[in-house]
Amino acid sequence: MDAFIHAVAYALPERVVSNDDLQRENADWDMARIADKVGIRQRHVAGEHETSSDLAYAAARKLLDAGVVDPSAVDALIFCTQTPDHLLPTSACLLQHRLGLGVHVAAFDFNQGCSGYVYGLALAKGMIAAGLARRVLFLTGETYSKLIHPRDRTIRVLFGDAGSATLITDEPGGARIGTVVLGSDGSGAQNLIVPAGGARSPHGPDTRVERTDEIGCTRTDEHLYMNGQAITTFALQRVPALLDETLGKAQVAADDVDWFLFHQANAFMNERLRSRLKLPAERVPSYLESVGNTVGSTIPILLRETADRFAAGDRAMLVGFGVGYSWGAALLEWGDVRLA
Repeated sequence: MDAFIHAVAYALPERVVSNDDLQRENADWDMARIADKVGIRQRHVAGEHETSSDLAYAAARKLLDAGVVDPSAVDALIFCTQTPDHLLPTSACLLQHRLGLGVHVAAFDFNQGCSGYVYGLALAKGMIAAGLARRVLFLTGETYSKLIHPRDRTIRVLFGDAGSATLITDEPGGARIGTVVLGSDGSGAQNLIVPAGGARSPHGPDTRVERTDEIGCTRTDEHLYMNGQAITTFALQRVPALLDETLGKAQVAADDVDWFLFHQANAFMNERLRSRLKLPAERVPSYLESVGNTVGSTIPILLRETADRFAAGDRAMLVGFGVGYSWGAALLEWGDVRLA
């Protein structure tokens, strides 16, 4: 049974942190050089009491208020987040109640990060194929800003907060979700991690000790750590193989794909990927400058902002990769998708 994307929306926090703001706060940061490399001029940052579920809720309300689907017709709610409201209960259950969805709705979170949007499409497609749901509300939301030390130059300049909402149903007419390929390699887990705060390493006095590394970035074990070089190497090795596998399973050539929508990690990495894959720039859209890397929300934001270029029948490959390590690609056949 086929599954189709029928609508996409996203929401951003009101607060904006520009590169000028970061430069004023950190006189030793060369923000002009950094911006030229990563392609980000500003990012939206959640308020003190604003959570990932708040952003996902705002995106979902756009779809519901636009009449894309009746709340009573939703059968499942999937929420991809690595920054949930609580350790328990699952944020998806809170969103089910807050959005006024029926108690028949299956609701669950999953923690996947930068590949999460493709994983979520696969989950929705699988639930529809199994007869478990006909209409799935798939939400993403991240507030990585709450995990970043303010003096960690390597990642504070990259990440922004956001939420998204995607309606996936068994009804033809939207963008058909075709071949999906997923993968993971936990041997790279230490290269993008918040070391403390879980059961393996609970919060304590030692986890709050600030350390400054050899390039002048400060963090504690309770903050996000990223080995940027290792992540770039991983992406440059894994993504080409992922595309080859997806194209092979779909039995189409790269030239038969009209659009390649990559996770918006940063301009430097994505340009290196595009160059290695020998893809024309006009077929690889980008949307980073005003929002930054919004983790699991980058692909739906990019989809929402570039879909007006797509024509009915176009093939679009969505490609996610990052924390985990994990990766995924999904091939869409474009149709009538509502953009709220």
